[in-house]
Amino acid sequence: MIRRSRWDDLENQLNKGALWAVTYGDLMSYLMIFFLILFSFSIAKTDKTKTRKYEESLGNIQSTFGGKLDKKRVDRAKVQENEDTVADKIKARMASSQMSGLVQIESNERRVMLVLTEAVLFDSGKADLKERAKEVLRPIAEELKKMPNDVLVEGHTDNQPISKGRYTTNWELSMARAYSVIKFLQETGMNPKKLAGIGYGDNHSIAENNTLEGRAMNRRIEISLLKTE
Repeated sequence: MIRRSRWDDLENQLNKGALWAVTYGDLMSYLMIFFLILFSFSIAKTDKTKTRKYEESLGNIQSTFGGKLDKKRVDRAKVQENEDTVADKIKARMASSQMSGLVQIESNERRVMLVLTEAVLFDSGKADLKERAKEVLRPIAEELKKMPNDVLVEGHTDNQPISKGRYTTNWELSMARAYSVIKFLQETGMNPKKLAGIGYGDNHSIAENNTLEGRAMNRRIEISLLKTE
């Protein structure tokens, strides 16, 4: 019994002496997690397409270690996830309505942009939406109003002078067309606080104005869903 007691005492002393290793191991684990977070953050800053994954990972780490989740960060990650899919949803709706050829959709890290030509939306020299234009814009508006993001409408024209009609300059015409689209989007239920418009006239051409095809491409409306930072 005496020998057994002495052995137990020795084992207890050894265990007490090794407690520092437990603390040291925890410290190393926390340091590793800290540097992994810093590394992930640096990647997210240089490649915004990875920002959402970074936000989700950080939320999971906070939850795992008993931290309080940042609701704003979680909500932002959800919005970013929806931003990644809104272009596909609009494409699907346009295809189901057999109007996919009327809208060009582009997406990058800053915005989802829809490009519609003058022929789709307006008569020459006018800013009143055609009835057919409303059919094209309605499914777009239905998807955009589900998002909390700001929406920017930009009007563009070619460089041909306006000789008659209500509008005297291309700049004036481009602003009036942008407003017509904004007004329709608002009528479909979009929050007016999220809507803004700009008229560029012929100052932001995407094609040469010395051909009929080039001028037709320049006469356009761009509707952009602005992504979160």
